[in-house]
Amino acid sequence: MSGEISPAGEHSGPASSPELRASHADRDRAVDVLRIAAGDGLLTADELDERLEAALSARTLSELAALTADLPSVSATGGGMAGVEVKDVVRIEQVHSGAVERAGHWVVPRRLELAVTYCKVTLDFTDAVITHDTLRIDVAMTGKTLKLITRPGVVVDTDELRLVHSSVKYRRTPANPDAPVTLRVELVGQKAHGRVVVRPARRTFGQWLLRRPPSLPAGD
Repeated sequence: MSGEISPAGEHSGPASSPELRASHADRDRAVDVLRIAAGDGLLTADELDERLEAALSARTLSELAALTADLPSVSATGGGMAGVEVKDVVRIEQVHSGAVERAGHWVVPRRLELAVTYCKVTLDFTDAVITHDTLRIDVAMTGKTLKLITRPGVVVDTDELRLVHSSVKYRRTPANPDAPVTLRVELVGQKAHGRVVVRPARRTFGQWLLRRPPSLPAGD
């Protein structure tokens, strides 16, 4: 048969099939692609805002596809995110043990709980897969250094972090008016007896020679 029979008893073929409606999950996936692409410098702040607004109001899958047709997929940009569970809350608990490090293509949760005593912690966002616009880090950390390595579009707020015999050293990425904020990291809680260091990724030798900031394509 050339077509399927609908519940009403009428034949329908591919030409008469309605456009598939987009679900909340479909919209969320499109938003992930847009945010990650913006973090990689593929979209300006204005383009990101425009496409996010269109994605959140899209009714069909074809509308969403048009917004990401010229961008790499999340799996390609985020180092193979397909099949990786995106968690809302991740808790790290360690006492007098080895260093804690999140680097490479790790998936950033919505909230991170750090309950760490005398263990160095490094959170490197250089190649991280960002799926939310805000990361709240609940800090309960004593001793050693909490280090956050940023990239363009990642900003860190330490205003709500209580320091006890500790200090904060924040070296910001050179400002770029076209770079959208793709992730806001909020540090709350308490850091005692140690340091908090926030800095951009170090230049590679080639970038140093060319005097280019990290994470920007060679043609920029």
